[in-house]
Amino acid sequence: MERLNKLVTKKPLVIFSMTTCCMSHTIKSLFYDFGVNPTIYELDEIANGREIEQALSRLGCNPTVPAVFIGGEFVGGANEIMSLHLKRSLKPMLKNAGALWVQ
Repeated sequence: MERLNKLVTKKPLVIFSMTTCCMSHTIKSLFYDFGVNPTIYELDEIANGREIEQALSRLGCNPTVPAVFIGGEFVGGANEIMSLHLKRSLKPMLKNAGALWVQ
């Protein structure tokens, strides 16, 4: 869990993903369309991916990917991110965290 906290507090937008997950791809594309450059950890490609996935599960991530952290805080998975986007709340969150410079 400590390793997870270190990873999510270093950058304004962190996404935990898997290369084979279509929802992860969708969420990453959404952020790229905003002009945001997220820090992405592909859990199926990094050495401690299984350990991070277990920590995400303990946080309540179900499914464990995609898991999005904005400003060091866990925001949610694909459903939560899309809901925030539809409510027009996602861009202000990104701006407040320093991940998005212009709207």
